[in-house]
Parts: sequence; structure tokens; C-alpha cells
Amino acid sequence: MSDRSVRRLTDLEHSGSTARVLNLLAPHRIRPPDPALETAPFFQNRLLNRCFIVKHRVRPNEVDLLARPRATATKIMAPIEGTDLRLGARFLMLGQKDFDASAEEMFGDALRPGKRDRQVLDLIDDLPSLDPFLLREQMRQHGFEPARAYFAISDADIQRMYAFVREEVMALVSLSGSSAASGQSHAARLVEKLLSSSADSGFKPLQETLKLSDQDYQDGVFCWRGFLYYKWVLKDLGPTITRVIGAIERTQPRGARDPEASAYLPAARARLATAIVTACAGADRTLGIYDKAYLSLTRDGKPGAFRDFLLTAPTLFMDLGEQLGAIQHIVSFWRYRFPERSRAPIDAVEMMDLFLDFEDSLAFLAGPAGMAAA
Repeated sequence: MSDRSVRRLTDLEHSGSTARVLNLLAPHRIRPPDPALETAPFFQNRLLNRCFIVKHRVRPNEVDLLARPRATATKIMAPIEGTDLRLGARFLMLGQKDFDASAEEMFGDALRPGKRDRQVLDLIDDLPSLDPFLLREQMRQHGFEPARAYFAISDADIQRMYAFVREEVMALVSLSGSSAASGQSHAARLVEKLLSSSADSGFKPLQETLKLSDQDYQDGVFCWRGFLYYKWVLKDLGPTITRVIGAIERTQPRGARDPEASAYLPAARARLATAIVTACAGADRTLGIYDKAYLSLTRDGKPGAFRDFLLTAPTLFMDLGEQLGAIQHIVSFWRYRFPERSRAPIDAVEMMDLFLDFEDSLAFLAGPAGMAAA
């Protein structure tokens, strides 16, 4: 493994999880250890349970490795030595042609089709990002509840999310003609149902109104939760995104100049700033599809548009997750590398690595060839 790859791996170790990276090693490094990590592991296989899971943009030279074409693959990074990531890691992509044989060589029979850990990995693969909130909901919906430490979601964030969704669903509750006090009570119960692992069981009247099958409705409601969460995320991240774009444009590396980095960085700053704004605008447009359908149901009393939304929600959800997942990854990693009120130094080569990673996150804006080639 090259020095550059090693640097990226050790950076992942210290940065924790992001929307593109699930760091399963980090919770096991905290002292004193959380007993729930042993009683409720993410994966049952010990090595797999200390891996990095990455939503990886498939590069042109990797296309032939996969059994079918895909823009993003779920990548497993298994540290060769868990106590020293400078020794590197072994890589495996779900969907590569020799996956079963390679997985058995690395993890024994843990990832054979039908096994518990393979079911969990497939659920991860079905998501557009590794955002902790959505990952936890996906797991809970299918009967898996790993220790909370793997998700690192604060109680404060959960409460702010619930408050946002409560306001969002008040328009739906008001269709019943309830009083303000009663409406608040209905909204609270609806939020609990909507954000619970069994949300589909609490919406039977709406399902009947929309004339949807159980599977279509269950899939649609899960994505509805995702849309509400992403709507909150975009609103919550708005000011931070602006600050990060400004920092990307003005932060200068220190130390010796590197010819390759010096040639790359100026244009990369401009590309990144434009791409982040473009991704935000794309996410806003996708959320607008939900807003329009929701208003048609709640304001106009016409369920047809919302029914159509729920039927197309899984596809829209994947697009939205890719857009916002990239933004969340960039914001969270930048904040890790440059904490507020600090002047953490960075050299030109490390900054180039950082920008290359960000461009990789946003490569969907430029098609298979990626941004750096644009």
C-alpha cells in the first residue's frame, strides 16, 4: 500500500464515521469499553466488526472487477494489524466477481449468502450513504439493533430532528380538523410512528387512502423518513456548508512546495466550491419533489401526487442520499481536520489528498470519469 493510501487510512481511523465511512474500529478504542459492543456487535465476526465500511466511487480501472456496472460500491477495508493502521488494510468490494471466495479467505464463512453478517452487509449496500441516523433506521427496520456506540448519534440531535419532523407533519394532522392542543398530541404520536422501526404499522388508514401494496407502502414510508431527515440535515448544515466552502477557497498549505500539488490545488478549489453548491442545489430540487407532493396531499386534499411520490421514493432517495452524503462527508471531515478556532497546519501534499477525496465524493456530478478528469 502506498504512503498516500496509508495516510488516508490513518485519517479515517481518527475522524470517526461520516456519511461515506462507517468506522467500526473507533468504538472499540474508547476506554472504558462499552459492554454493549460485545453483547450487541455490529457484525458477529470479530475482524469484520473492526473494519472500515466505505461507500466507494468505482473508478474506471475498477469497472471490470465488478459483476455488474455500478457507480458506487460498498467497500470493506480490513486492517492488517488493528493496533497499527500504518501497516495498511486488505480491501474487498461487495459485488466484485470473486467476492464470495475473497470474503471466505478474509472472514471465513461469515459473509456467505444467508448468514447474519451477510444480511447486515446487504442492508448497508442498499443505502445510498452511511449516515448514522439512516443506517440505524435501516438496521432496526430489519430486526438488527447493534450497540448505539456504533452510530454516535447524540440525544440532542435526535431531539432536534424530532422537533423538525413534528412541525413538518402538523399539516398532515390538521387534515383531521383537530384542535391545536389535540393536533400537537397527534403530531407527537405520528412522529414516533414515522421515525420508529415499525412506522408502516401505524399508517394503515393512509395506506388504504393511497391504495398501495404492503411492500410499496413499507418501502415508501422508509424513504419518507429519509426525505424528512435529509431535509433537516440540509437546513441544519446550511451555514456550515457556506463556511466550509469559504475555508476550502482560502486555506493555504504550509511548508515546502510540491510541484504536483501546486499545479493541482488552485483549479481543485474552484471545482470543489462549484460542485458543493451544485450538489446542494440538486438535493434541494429533489426535496422539492417531496414538498410538492406533500402539499398536494395536505393542502389540496389530493392523494394522487403523494402516492406517486411514495412509489418513486426509493429511487429519489438513492439520488438524494448520494448528493447529501457527499456534502455531509466533506463537512464532517473538514471540521475534523480543521476544528473551530484552531489553525491546524497542513502541507500541500496532504491538502491535495484531502481535495482528491472530496472530489471523489462528488464524482457523480461529472459521470464515471470523475471530477478530477473534467
